[in-house]
Amino acid sequence: MNKNYINIYNNLVKLTRNKELYSDFKIQDTFSDRIIFFLLHFAFFLKIYKKNNDKKLLQEIYDYIFRQVELSIREIGYGDQSINKKMKDYLNLFYGMIDKIDDWDSLTIESRGLLLENFLDNAINTEYLVNYFEKYRLNLINNTLNSHIKGVVKH
Repeated sequence: MNKNYINIYNNLVKLTRNKELYSDFKIQDTFSDRIIFFLLHFAFFLKIYKKNNDKKLLQEIYDYIFRQVELSIREIGYGDQSINKKMKDYLNLFYGMIDKIDDWDSLTIESRGLLLENFLDNAINTEYLVNYFEKYRLNLINNTLNSHIKGVVKH
């Protein structure tokens, strides 16, 4: 597997460590909450880059990212059976995110907020998150996939 994808993974992790994502909400800064933000970022990433890029390359990135997530779960100390269950849960959640985020462009601000609330149970004020993810989406649009692979994108 191509080590160049580590830049994409590290960028996604860095984005999920943004304290502002957690500060105005009942959302805690735990592994579970971070993984939800991580998956949301990755869902937007794939949504933007699936249109104009090689599907094989995107599949390699997808495989690499989820392998890293699995390794992170192992580092926390979960056993093999627990890891399999967690990964299945996270993959199902991720596919739900991709399905909902696919319509992001056509949604109203209120609908976008409701969409995010579905994944972030304890979010109080989703207006910040809607604006945050819209800026993130625009940032993705304005950068190439290759720039993410090379790690030259600033957020």
